[in-house]
Amino acid sequence: MSTVIGSTGNWLLRDRSGMSPDTWDEKMTDLDRNVSMDPGRFILLADHVPGIVQEIRYYSTYNFVGDRIDGYEEPCALLTLEAARALKKVSNALNVQGYRLKVFDAYRPVTAVKHFVLWGIEDQDMRMKSYFYPKLEKQELFARGYIASRSSHSRGSTVDLTLLDMRTGREVDMGSPFDLFDEASHPDYRGITEEQYDNRRILRDAMLKEGFVPIDCEWWHFTLGDEPYPDTYFDFPVSSAYLRR
Repeated sequence: MSTVIGSTGNWLLRDRSGMSPDTWDEKMTDLDRNVSMDPGRFILLADHVPGIVQEIRYYSTYNFVGDRIDGYEEPCALLTLEAARALKKVSNALNVQGYRLKVFDAYRPVTAVKHFVLWGIEDQDMRMKSYFYPKLEKQELFARGYIASRSSHSRGSTVDLTLLDMRTGREVDMGSPFDLFDEASHPDYRGITEEQYDNRRILRDAMLKEGFVPIDCEWWHFTLGDEPYPDTYFDFPVSSAYLRR
C-alpha cells in the first residue's frame, strides 16, 4: 500500500506496507501537532556568527537518505536568536583555542522530519547503509534514538556541529563522522583514541558552558537548555528568502 504526502515544493511517494493505518495516522498527526510557520525570532546563523563554516548535509545528497531532504531550499543554517547568541559565545571561546565551528544542521522543518519518517518505513531504500548505519537495520534508527519522529531541531535551538583546526583548515578527528549511527558516535564511547576523545570533550565543554545540552547517542548534537520554543515545532523552509519576507 502506498500513500502520497504533500511537502514543501514537491510530493513524496513512499511504501507504507507493514504499518497499520492507526500507526500511520498517529505518526502523521503527532508530526503536525503545535506546528508554526512563523520565523519571527529566527536568524541566519552566518550573519550572527562570523567565520562559522557550514556544510548543510540535508541540502545535499550525501546524507543517510541519499537525496536532498524536503524543506531544505538553501544550504544555510537557521537558528533562533537566543541559540545563535549562545553559539556566538561558543565560537569566540573556541577561536581563542585555535578552532572554528562547522555546522552540519540547525533548524530542521517538520516537513524534513516527515521525509525521514517516510524513508524509515520504506524497506527497499538502503542506498546509504554502508556509509551511515552499517551495523543497524534502518528500522532500528528510530528505536535507538538516532532519528526522532519529532525532532528538537524543528524547535529551532538545536545544532549539529564539529570543530575545524584553524591551522590546517581540516575537521578535527572526533573518532566517527557526522551522522554515523553507531555506538562509536556516543559521546562517552571509549573505543577511540585519547586524542579523539579529548576533541569531543573540547567541543562538549564549550557548548555546555554556554547552556547547550547534549544527547547520549550523538557527539555532534546540542540543544539550548533554555530554548525559547520548548513546545512549538516549525515548518517554514530552510531559506534566507523566507526569513526576509
